[in-house]
Amino acid sequence: MTDDTSPVLESARKGDPVDGGQVVPHEPTEPPEPAGPPKKRRLLRRLMIVTGLILAMVFAAGFALVMERQITLNGNIERIPGAFPEEAGRPAKAVGDAQNWLLIGSDKRPGESGSQRADTIMIVHVPADRDRLTLIGIPRDSYVRIPGRGNNKINAAYAFGGPKLLIKTVEDLTKIRIDHFAALDFKGFVAMTEVVGGVDVYVARKVYDPMNKITWPQGQVHLQGEKALLFVRQRYNLPGGDFDRIKRQQAFVGALGHKIISRDMLTDPLKLNDFLEALTRAVSVDSGVTLSTLRDLALELRNIRPDTVDSTTVPTLGTAMVKGASIVRLDKKAGSRFYEAVRSDSLQEYFSDNGGLNDLQILP
Repeated sequence: MTDDTSPVLESARKGDPVDGGQVVPHEPTEPPEPAGPPKKRRLLRRLMIVTGLILAMVFAAGFALVMERQITLNGNIERIPGAFPEEAGRPAKAVGDAQNWLLIGSDKRPGESGSQRADTIMIVHVPADRDRLTLIGIPRDSYVRIPGRGNNKINAAYAFGGPKLLIKTVEDLTKIRIDHFAALDFKGFVAMTEVVGGVDVYVARKVYDPMNKITWPQGQVHLQGEKALLFVRQRYNLPGGDFDRIKRQQAFVGALGHKIISRDMLTDPLKLNDFLEALTRAVSVDSGVTLSTLRDLALELRNIRPDTVDSTTVPTLGTAMVKGASIVRLDKKAGSRFYEAVRSDSLQEYFSDNGGLNDLQILP
């Protein structure tokens, strides 16, 4: 009879392995690591969590600020309801993605009481490939047919019927479809020139402005604030009258545009914000224009430089007198070819064959 309490069996019952009747002792084991990470590891993890929370808060605050700025700037822009004439009878849309903006400058914003005559009238043609811009001046004294009002100076259309009648008049005259409308009041114009620090233009000869009693010296002239406004609005005592004023306005717009897209402006958030504040408070646009519209267009035109901005004036036959008033006679035959080039987005070919670009390097 076997003794159940033998050392071998006793050891087996205790868990020691048995090999050929021999007890094999357990290998010694390492003591378990203390639960949880070391102190330094815990500190690093907490630091990473806190840093992540701080970054998340910074990003959230930055996003909120951007959204607040966008909402504020978008709210600054005055929209003009019903700026466009009835769709029936309007010209066809531009070829491809080309756009035509009608830009005016006036003492008053659309809808304000009192007489509103457009001091500056300009079509800004944006080609489909976005590699150039063409500023097309329309003399304010151009003698045209205003729908429902008979023949008159074109700037009277704005006084008679605001943006809608002016757009209708321009479209009837040129058969060019206007995609967007923008009106700039001159107070805002002054504010924008202050923000960018003004621009420089070259004046070919000394000229005196008898209305404002100011003399522009020959040579480089710095234009900022009220001084810039006086320069672009001078009409009397210029050799070419309204034509020379158009050249001045186009030169200033080109110089201002170059200043806006300069590295100094785009890399200075405070200066850029100040400019956008001034711009959005000064401009009135059709209801289809949002801040996103302007931002997207600016990005599309990011490669535009002074030498890729062309300036011209609609073809004319000079001036004349009608009922005691000085008017500008438009050249219908030459105008027909020019307007077709705008509609077909082929202005570069037109200028190559016909000329017509304004030299803005030397101003009257």
